[in-house]
Amino acid sequence: MDNTFGTINGIIHSPFWIVALYVFIFCIIVLWLSLVFWTFKDARKRIDDPIVIGVAVLIAFVLPFIGALVYAILRPAEFLDEVKERELEMMAMEQELLRACPTCGELIRSDFIACPGCRRNLRSTCSFCDRVLEPRWTICPFCGRESKNKRGAAQVDQQPTELVETSS
Repeated sequence: MDNTFGTINGIIHSPFWIVALYVFIFCIIVLWLSLVFWTFKDARKRIDDPIVIGVAVLIAFVLPFIGALVYAILRPAEFLDEVKERELEMMAMEQELLRACPTCGELIRSDFIACPGCRRNLRSTCSFCDRVLEPRWTICPFCGRESKNKRGAAQVDQQPTELVETSS
């Protein structure tokens, strides 16, 4: 029995196993410090508050492996860039749906013909097909007829149709 323990003791205390133990410990330390560095890099991309970033890195440093695991579970799902991009997309969609009246500044939808606040005509309609026309259009793109919009037609009706000369 002493011979068996002597053999095991000889193997454990051999220079090969001592070097292997030091290499293993070195790899564990490198992995731990890599996780601390990963926590720092990932937290900077996901968290806006520098104090929270510092706490996450400190926990990953103080609690080897467990701290990085806790951070990985509790970290925000989105990167800050993704959050900003989503907010910009939402603002762009809102601006497509809503715009401001040039007279009173009230928010109006893009399909409104008149402002509900100040009653300003924003667009006109075609006198033939009753579709909404943009102010700069000279022809109705829906029916193909010359644009004689209802707003313009009302103005034309108010003008005299023929000139009457008065002699004095």
